[in-house]
Amino acid sequence: MNIQWYPGHMTKTRRMMEETISLVDIVIELVDARIPYSSKNPDLDTLAKNKRRIILLNKCDLADEKATALWTEYFEAQGFCVIKMNSLKGTGMNEVTDAARGLMKEKIEKLKARGRINVPIRSMIVGIPNVGKSTFINKYVGKTMAKTGDKPGVTRGKQWIKIKKDFELLDTPGILWPKFEDQEVGLKLAFTGAINDDILDAETLAISFIDHILLRNGDCIKKRYQIAFDTIEEPHVVLRQIADARGFKQKGGEPDLERASKILLDEFRGGKLGRITMELPQDIEEMLGAKVEKERLKAAEDRARKQNFKKKNK
Repeated sequence: MNIQWYPGHMTKTRRMMEETISLVDIVIELVDARIPYSSKNPDLDTLAKNKRRIILLNKCDLADEKATALWTEYFEAQGFCVIKMNSLKGTGMNEVTDAARGLMKEKIEKLKARGRINVPIRSMIVGIPNVGKSTFINKYVGKTMAKTGDKPGVTRGKQWIKIKKDFELLDTPGILWPKFEDQEVGLKLAFTGAINDDILDAETLAISFIDHILLRNGDCIKKRYQIAFDTIEEPHVVLRQIADARGFKQKGGEPDLERASKILLDEFRGGKLGRITMELPQDIEEMLGAKVEKERLKAAEDRARKQNFKKKNK
């Protein structure tokens, strides 16, 4: 299943971010705690390379706690300030302002020494579509400032939001990156709802999701739908069992796999399958190591071809 989704408004958003990044001191990025690596926009490492960075592991209530602890260590080792966040309940909210002030402490003290008091810390808030950014802002501010929705792409324009005398947020629309080099990343984004469902085939996506879950925690599906299967079972067979368990039938008595697919994905996104993290730091390190090795072998093959070409043409 090849997944790419980069509508025109995202190109405009990236351009706007490039134009305004110089106005901010800190970049705060929300990522989905269930897929911290896949939901972290790699373009920001270039765009915000000279800025202080805070990562909010949002939806931590839907992710495995031990896995979230591992991801916290992973990002902190890279120099990020990391906060576990549940935007709906407000968990972690109080830590954000304190963290921002801590990162800016040296600059604030220098400004005070020159008689400049309450100069606002300016932060840009960024994240992929449907990661809960608008929900975070509304909870953080204490009133409805940003539109929220259960589909990606609700926020379409930038807006400055004053939190206190010394703190301002620049809200930006959700943005992905133009091309997913690893289709596993695209799939995980689709599982969590960061990709517009309208461009996806629900049944194909659900089968891919089951394939992923069977490798990690097939018991969560067994418990939720009260079905039994071996962990080596084919994903499409498990999907049929889910349809049967819920009584989803088409005319003629065949299982309604499309309806079962949509229910499965909705219930995963809503946390009804339990606390699930779909990737771990060790998975990413193995993937990156394999990528480096693949590039090394390709470079060696290219050198060998060039050498053979030179020998033939002497």
